[in-house]
Amino acid sequence: MQNHLKNETSPYLLQHADNPVNWYPWCAEAFTKAKAEDKPIFLSIGYSTCHWCHVMAHESFEDEQIAEILNQHFVSIKVDKEERPDIDSIYMSVCQAFTGSGGWPTTIFLTPEQKPFFAGTYFPKEAKYGRIGLKDLLLIIHEKWKMNRKTLLESADEMVNYLSKTSFSKMKNSENESVDEKLIHSAVRRYKRIFDEKFGGFGEAPKFPTPHNLLFLMTYYEKSKDQDALRMVEKTLLQMYRGGIFDHIGGGFCRYSTDCYFLAPHFEKMLYDNALLILAYCRAYQLTKKSIYRNIAEKTAGYILREMTSSEGGFYSAQDADSEGEEGKYYLFKPEEIVNLLGNETGEAFNKYFDITERGNFEGKNIPNLLRNHAVDGIGYDGSAEYPQNFEGNTRAEPISKFEQNLPVIYEYRKRRYHLHLDDKILTSWNALMIAAMSHLYRISPNKIYLDAARKAQEFIEKKLCEKDTLFVTYREGKRGQKGFLDDYANEIFALISLYEAMLEPEYLEKAKMFCDRVISEFYDRESGGFYLYGEESELLILRPKETYDGAVPSGNSMMAYNFVRLYWITGQEKFEELAKRQLAFMTEEGRQYPTGYAMFLTALHDYLDVPDKVTIVLGGEQERSKISCQIPLNTVVCVLEKPTNEYFLKNDKTTYYVCKGQSCQSPTNDWNNSMENAID
Repeated sequence: MQNHLKNETSPYLLQHADNPVNWYPWCAEAFTKAKAEDKPIFLSIGYSTCHWCHVMAHESFEDEQIAEILNQHFVSIKVDKEERPDIDSIYMSVCQAFTGSGGWPTTIFLTPEQKPFFAGTYFPKEAKYGRIGLKDLLLIIHEKWKMNRKTLLESADEMVNYLSKTSFSKMKNSENESVDEKLIHSAVRRYKRIFDEKFGGFGEAPKFPTPHNLLFLMTYYEKSKDQDALRMVEKTLLQMYRGGIFDHIGGGFCRYSTDCYFLAPHFEKMLYDNALLILAYCRAYQLTKKSIYRNIAEKTAGYILREMTSSEGGFYSAQDADSEGEEGKYYLFKPEEIVNLLGNETGEAFNKYFDITERGNFEGKNIPNLLRNHAVDGIGYDGSAEYPQNFEGNTRAEPISKFEQNLPVIYEYRKRRYHLHLDDKILTSWNALMIAAMSHLYRISPNKIYLDAARKAQEFIEKKLCEKDTLFVTYREGKRGQKGFLDDYANEIFALISLYEAMLEPEYLEKAKMFCDRVISEFYDRESGGFYLYGEESELLILRPKETYDGAVPSGNSMMAYNFVRLYWITGQEKFEELAKRQLAFMTEEGRQYPTGYAMFLTALHDYLDVPDKVTIVLGGEQERSKISCQIPLNTVVCVLEKPTNEYFLKNDKTTYYVCKGQSCQSPTNDWNNSMENAID
């Protein structure tokens, strides 16, 4: 049997290269074969660190019996959702329409014309968990394809028509619509209703970090001084840090919490989660000046620099949840392991501090956590939360710094003990988020290691993932993927703006403008507003999605709203004001029904309606610009002028600072510290 995945670079596709299933990547050859042999398509979408993708692979795709059915009656296609978000977007919407929910692995049955007629997620080989077995399902589909194909084809046409008529690919024309400030307040009211007062976070388990929600609430607090907004953010940030979703041994955050306490995570670690969480903790530090938030951001960045950064400077995508086929095994401990490493006295104290007990807090073993500590880096615990009985906990108020010297010993032991699979592909969109995160962290630390990491990653994108104004999706083993999608451009513009704000070098601003022009020419829907997921030059699929909802990461449309607003305030150019108004109006229509799903757009809207503080700097000599940026609050808009103008002149022939709050401006000054006090008072 010929294997068509051997020459692919996607770690996910390569995981399936040795399956007995005759997999194809998404390609014309597969669809030509399906037409020639009159077979339906079996489409399986996932990603390399997906736990249930692994389960389905071991149960079914490594099984000779399943492979025989697939090879005989279907043409099978594997897709890495992270490399082909366009395909994933379309067929995830199909899955949600068929089943009412989604997730990965996504399992879709298509006609050779790419039209879907049945969909689901994980299917066991044999019926269990209340699900039909994949073997039975394949045989039923095969029988219907041969004996009752008309029904399947009608179902496929109905699905495509349904998606075409909904908001999936066409949105209401919003050119003449206006923005609506009420959405901001409506979203805040809903966040307050669904906030978990005991354990932090929003809604019930499972709980996802969704840092963009927290960033919006911090913007709202900064402008409204609503203490409840900040309280919800702080409770959530501290609870996530105390819990097992944060890796107390090696740093960094896992994907989400399976319980309401933030104790037991889904153990995979994703680059984008950690990037967005660094941004959230940086902003919390800037607003509160509580050092714990900066420390958490630095621990998270330390993990990224140690384990998720290539020698060339690009950031890897993810680490798996599974070790030796068992989810979370890498992260779990028994108390005797710690005692053997640290000795009786220190080991027992360490175990007590991190809730590592004989009983265990996760399937008989232990996730190190600080949920029952009465003090963590000086932040008291109010004792209001009620935890499960198997939480023995620790009531001693000792600082975590007492155990910092022990962490490297346990960290090295953990690395020797088990192996974690690393998804080492480098994605433009996720790298851009981490570039922004490192840039922000540099400004609040300030430690040049973070700025250097951001600059090096940006250089990597420019060398490996960019040609002039064209971005590409992914890079691995010397090969880059196809042309970029909206999210690649939107997040890269965000990264460039963040680098400009960290370094005050105009070249980054000019590159951000260049990519904005590319987004408008390649992705903009001139008829209905907003931006399509894939561009004019990309492969044409059965539909052209236009994503607006913020999921695990902010949508490209939300990010473009933020970028246009930020560029308008920085440059003052009418072009960006007009683009911001159009995009905000488009997103206003999208966000009316469920505003809490559009947090990044709401952040942009709030900044547009309520002018951020602005500092204009007229340079009067040689000085290190990045040192200036470290004294500027994160949400303050900064404009650097190389030369004086009629409006902005040099005072005393020295570098001069102009500080404006709202519609009121201070007198120009040469005193940097005084100017900053005016900016943040």
